[in-house]
Amino acid sequence: MTSLGDAVDSEETKLVVHAKKIDAPKATDGLPSDDDWKKATSIRFSADWQGKNADPARETEVRVLWTPETLFLKYDVKYKTITVFPDSEANGRRDKLWDRDVVEAFLQPDPSVLRSYKEFEFSPNNMWIDLDIAEKQGRDLKSGLTRKVTMEEKNKTWTAVAVLPMKSLVDKFDPKAVWRANFYRIEGAEEPRFYSAWSPTKTEKPNFHVPEAFGYLRFE
Repeated sequence: MTSLGDAVDSEETKLVVHAKKIDAPKATDGLPSDDDWKKATSIRFSADWQGKNADPARETEVRVLWTPETLFLKYDVKYKTITVFPDSEANGRRDKLWDRDVVEAFLQPDPSVLRSYKEFEFSPNNMWIDLDIAEKQGRDLKSGLTRKVTMEEKNKTWTAVAVLPMKSLVDKFDPKAVWRANFYRIEGAEEPRFYSAWSPTKTEKPNFHVPEAFGYLRFE
């Protein structure tokens, strides 16, 4: 039987994102430093969910860092337009956030349970949602995440940094484990909207909930 690690190293491997280990951030906001982020290998994508129609003006760059207690995600986003909800709950949570511009992460610490994974979304105006997905049904994850979003209108870019407590993802974190993961981007007010995927789902219509298409997340 081929192990998951062997599959990642095979010639038929899917895309792999490498998370870089860092010391616990010393800043009062709990965020990694710029030097920490420079240590992380980035992934970039601008094609649609089918892996076609690349649009460099809408490129998304993702970096991943970790400590035994925390997973950090950073998105650097190029945009053409911004469409956001004007309202949210007091803590920034917004139901159906995917109906506006967002970046997303689907994380699957246990690949043996194909239809079970965690979903995180962040908007250009600092709203968020986190969901625990099982059999295509989502419930509030209540992860305790924090996040910081900044915009540079002059350069038409926005950046989202997410801080995800590891205990909300796994009961016991094992850095030798290989997770499945995918990263996405949505932009636009009306159809046809821009649906972009790091590892293409290749469905006929836009659909990110395709765990068979997830890439791999490895911890360095």
